Amino acid sequence: MKTVAFIFLILLSFSFNSCKEDPVEDGPSLPENLKVTVTQSSEVEGLVEVTATAEKANFYTFVFEDNGDDLIEENNEGIASYQYSENGTYKIEVRANATAAQYINQIETVEIVFEDNTPEPGFIPTQGYSTPISYPNYTLVWNDEFEGNSLSTADWNFEIGTGNNGWGNNELQYYKEENVTVSDGLLFIEAKKEFFNGRDYTSSRITTQNKQSFQYGRIDIRAALPFGQGMWPALWMLGDDISSVGWPHCGEIDIMEMVGGNISGGGDNVVHGTVHWDNGGSYANYGQSNTLPNGIFANEFHVFSIVWNEQSITWYRDDIQYNVIDITPANMTEFHQNYFFIFNVAVGGNWPGPPNNTTVFPQNMIVDYVRVFQAQ
Repeated sequence: MKTVAFIFLILLSFSFNSCKEDPVEDGPSLPENLKVTVTQSSEVEGLVEVTATAEKANFYTFVFEDNGDDLIEENNEGIASYQYSENGTYKIEVRANATAAQYINQIETVEIVFEDNTPEPGFIPTQGYSTPISYPNYTLVWNDEFEGNSLSTADWNFEIGTGNNGWGNNELQYYKEENVTVSDGLLFIEAKKEFFNGRDYTSSRITTQNKQSFQYGRIDIRAALPFGQGMWPALWMLGDDISSVGWPHCGEIDIMEMVGGNISGGGDNVVHGTVHWDNGGSYANYGQSNTLPNGIFANEFHVFSIVWNEQSITWYRDDIQYNVIDITPANMTEFHQNYFFIFNVAVGGNWPGPPNNTTVFPQNMIVDYVRVFQAQ
């Protein structure tokens, strides 16, 4: 019996030992005392700045809700910002992370309300950015300040009609001379909703072809732009040889284009600076855009500039650089010849699409001056 009892005790001891769990290592501690501050910028509309602090946080995650297109940012500083583009109430989730899967969080809401600063049709700005009439080491070689009461026929031409195909972009307007006026030192190019020669809209397109053209220099154009879905104003240039070689072999320099309304990649507060050329037998282009921090380009005058030399073309809005391209490659010879100006306001077309029931007419592109400076 003693032998049986001894064996039983051994088995019982083995049973207890086999049920003993291995020690569990502690995971990282969760952060504590998460505090979040959300503020809206008083200088930039739609800009929200968020700061977060927490004890034991290894990093922070910010999730900005924006109509299904959420932005997620992670950093160690606990500071993030996001600029909303539309009115609305949005959720912002802030996480204080121990690891990617272990965190504490807090959800805040922010209401975005943009000031309604859309001007009335016919509005003429009295304020805005301006540039000097002279620059060091440059000479003013040509300018039009649009004095008097008519466009200078020594400098400008009118291009009339539709270009037979909407000027290659399926535009909807008919260009005619009557939509240009000059008064009080300003040039007005007016887009109207009116039926004329089979088109529902009219506007104007003017050029300096065979009258004024330039190679290199600084070009400043001070203008206030139209606004609304379907508006497509442009201040641009084409190579003098377009009549013989065609486009894009002649090259194109878009000093400013704007695609009106509220669309992806554009809008009444965004301008684009672009070049187009023939790249060894195939079409090429390069451009960048610039967005106003507040308001739209119809509210006041802005100056759209390029500085163009043997090496590069650089774009500016109100002397803020936003684009540059190297034009020294051998396949970019188009940009080393004379170019003439084109000012126009298109309605509709492949890029902006047609106007809609939010678009108000008439619309104007108002130009205060165009100035060409060349290096001494």
